[in-house]
Order: sequence, then structure tokens, then C-alpha cells
Amino acid sequence: MPPLNKQKQISEIVKCGKDPAYFINRYVQIQHPMKGRIAFHTFPFQDDCLQQFNDHRFNVVVKSRQLGLSTLTAAYAVWLAMFRKDKSILVIATKLAVAQNFIKKVKVALSGIPQWMWITEITAKNTQAIEFSNGSQIKAVPTSDDAGRSEALSLLIVDEAAFIRNFDELWKGLYPTLSTGGRAILVSTPNGTGGQYYDIYHGAEQGTNEFNSIKLPWDVHPERDDEWFNKEARNLNKQQIAQELLCDFQASGDTFLSTEDLARLQSGIRTPIEKWGPENAVWVWKYLKEGHNYVISADVSRGDGADYSTFHVIDTGESEVVCEFKGKVPPDQLAVLLAEAGRRYGNAVLCPESNTYGYAVLMKLQEMNYPNIYFSKEKDKYNAMYGGGSLGKAGFSTQGASRAKILTKMEEMIRNNRVSIYSSRTVSEFKTFVWNGSKAQAQRGKNDDLVMSLAIGLWLYEYSSKKTRKSFDMNSAMLAAFGVNKKRSANYTPPSKYSYEMNYLARKGMPVEMDESHPAISGSIDFKWLLS
Repeated sequence: MPPLNKQKQISEIVKCGKDPAYFINRYVQIQHPMKGRIAFHTFPFQDDCLQQFNDHRFNVVVKSRQLGLSTLTAAYAVWLAMFRKDKSILVIATKLAVAQNFIKKVKVALSGIPQWMWITEITAKNTQAIEFSNGSQIKAVPTSDDAGRSEALSLLIVDEAAFIRNFDELWKGLYPTLSTGGRAILVSTPNGTGGQYYDIYHGAEQGTNEFNSIKLPWDVHPERDDEWFNKEARNLNKQQIAQELLCDFQASGDTFLSTEDLARLQSGIRTPIEKWGPENAVWVWKYLKEGHNYVISADVSRGDGADYSTFHVIDTGESEVVCEFKGKVPPDQLAVLLAEAGRRYGNAVLCPESNTYGYAVLMKLQEMNYPNIYFSKEKDKYNAMYGGGSLGKAGFSTQGASRAKILTKMEEMIRNNRVSIYSSRTVSEFKTFVWNGSKAQAQRGKNDDLVMSLAIGLWLYEYSSKKTRKSFDMNSAMLAAFGVNKKRSANYTPPSKYSYEMNYLARKGMPVEMDESHPAISGSIDFKWLLS
């Protein structure tokens, strides 16, 4: 019942201007898919959202399906534009049709407001914008590289933020538009871990950014019960249930590993017992065990780009990752780190990726006379290391077919709990390693360098079956049979070509003391056993 006199009308307008929930419940209409145009009577969880929109400058909402959040934010935008002067409200949607639908909701909300309550007028409107005589406007646009960049915003609403293409880049341009005191509401169902929306929500929960987090799973709606959930779940797969109903980031994305596998890896994370190397980026969980065989696999980058160089040390007997590196170093310095890690683990088999920059690592390892570079055939290994042959068949070549094979084997081993992984860095990469069509790769803006290094290592000792196992055994036999001539002069010094490596190790705080078997110190090697 509308107020009967002007004084009561003014009082009602003031009350509406102070409380968006009061205004919406009394005067806003919505379009119901079955009942047509009806009054908007909010649920308690919606009232709580409105309160938080007012109390916090930045809000990030993760929600289940069909909770009416788009309609609620449209009504909130109407309240702000009507009762506040000079408010610039921008809505960014996944596509044009969604943006136009938001403005349609705004128009429906405005249509139910009585004439006496209008303290402003609509001066312009179209399918994407409405302008008011008080200087306020509501505008909705689809995603684009320059959406909203040139505007000073009072309120930014991003609908289904987790599904907006290149949202990380978009957010970089949008955030400065709020610098004059603007507010933001990011709303979405989850779409896996990783990406700007997930990072913002996760940071809000951890208290590391300015956002207030709001979580709205399926059961916040008072008209939903277990029967409703079971009915909805029957029509959805496991991933869709996590995404559309449970607000589960980890299970909602099309991740390479299953939710259960990711949870098990997360529970197995341990603090390293030692960190060494540049910026302490080499993490150690276990030291060398006598009698154990080790393989070291590496993914190589240029050292100054977006990607990282990485390596893993795998104990092939215990089937566990005992050491790991992730950092940005040039290929020659990575070779030094690999050689040092190899020395620490009994001259372990070293297998860098041989593509592009990996070949530079292999050449450096050969120059350093590292005794145990991986070759698929022992003949090629012997020719390259001791006969002046080529390094062309050293390491592991990651191509389309081989990449798919090593990833498949890695997934199988993790799924069957046949390898122990303790690194938070590796687990973090797995969370953002997703299917993009038929190819598994890192989400945009994320890295998969540790994932690929681990895949190479697990393939080498597990899937190459008899050939690789035999290679490990033969490598161990070769190393055990090497005889060292210790008859060196008292004033012997290492060859000058090793001074760079020793200086680098010292500069990075790494040990430079070399044992008797190090190629920079050892004398002649006895190969008589090969003739027997």
C-alpha cells in the first residue's frame, strides 16, 4: 500500500535510499520464467549479500546455479543509480547476449517503481545502457580487451568472472578505474583452480587482498532440500555437480588429475629438510641412500622468460621425489646445478629435455665430463661420452606423441599411488594443469614446468620398462667399475675450465668441495673391465 500523503512519501523515499533490501522488497519487480512479472521478495541469503555489498568495497562471490545473483546485482545497481548522484555502474558479461539480458533485468526492476518515488528521470536507454538525469548510468558490455578501461567507475560488476576470457589481463586494466573509490562485485560459479577469479577468491579467504569473500552453495536457498539436490545431481556429471552445486573450485575444473588424486597429493606435502642453490630454489626431502638408484629429469627454459627451468631427483627404488628445483637460470647454470645434484645422489642418471635449450645443457654437462648422461642406448652413450660421438640421442625429446605418452604414464602412476610427491610447488602446478580440448596444459598465466619435468622422470624409470631398468643397472655397473688413479702431484689444481662452475657454486652458497671421483679432480679412468 503506497503512502497516502507527501510527507509519508518523502519518509518512504528516505528509508528506501538508506536500505537497498527494504527498497528491493517493497518496490522492485522481477521476471519469473513461469509466473511472469512478480514482486522481488528476497531470501535471507540475498539480504545478507546486499548488506555485504554495502559494507565492503570489494566483494567476490562464488555461487551455485540458479540463486538469482544476477537479478540481485541488477536490483542493487538500480538502487545505487536512483538514490545516488553521478554513479557510473559497469557490468561486464561473458558475451553480448548476457550483457543485454542484464539491462533487461534492470528495466524490469525499474518498471515496478511507483511514479511518486522517482527522484530522477531516465534520459536515455538502449539494449546496453540506461542513463539518469542525476548523472548516474548503468551500462553492460561483453568481454573485450579494452572493456571499461577509459572509465572512472563507481561500481564494477563482473558476471561469471571465472569464465571470462583473459580475465587476468582484463582485471589489470579495470582495477585502476576503481582507484577513485569505486567498488567491485565479482560473481561466478567456480571453474577450477587457477586464473584471476580463483586467485582473488582464494586471496580473500586467506585475507591477503582487499576482497570480502561470499560463498553460496546450493543449500543456502531455503526452498532446497536433499530431494532437490538428488534430483538435480542425477542430470549432472561429477564435475558439473562440483561446479554448479557445491562451489568446489578444485573439483569443478577440467583438471588433468582427478579431485581425489589432487587431494591425496595435497595431504602428502612436506616441508623440505634443506634448501640450497640460487635463491634456495633446490628443495630436498631426503638425502642419498647407499645402494639406491636415482634419476634426475629436467625441463629447460631460456632462463629469462615466463617459463622456469626445473628438475626432479627420483629415488627409483622407493618411487619418490627426493629433491626438486624450480627457478630462472640460464641453461649453462642449470647444467651446473644438475651436475651438483647428480653428484649428491651418487652420480645419478641425468636426463634433461633435449629440445631447444636442453641441448645447451647437455653440451655443458659433456664439457664438465659428467659421467652419467642418459641415452636410450648404451652404445650411443659410450660413443658420445668417450668416443667423440654426438649428443644428438642424449636426453629426452618432448614431441607431440612422446608428450602424450609421458603424461599418460604419470597420471597412471599418481592415480595408482605408485609415486610419492612432497612438493607444494609441484602440487600447485597440478591444480592448474588442465585439459584444453584434447591437450593437457597449464592454464593461461600459469606454469607446467615441474609437471613436465616430473613426467619425463617417471617415464624414464617406470615406462621404458626393461630398456630403462637395464640402462640404470648398466650405468651403476659402469660407475662402480671406474677405477680412479689417485697418483696426483701434490700441487695439482683442477683444470681451468672448471673454475667457472666452482666459482658459481661458491657464489650461490653451494658446496664446492669435490670428492675424488669428480671429473675436475680425478686422474685416469680404468676401462679394462670393458674388455673382459
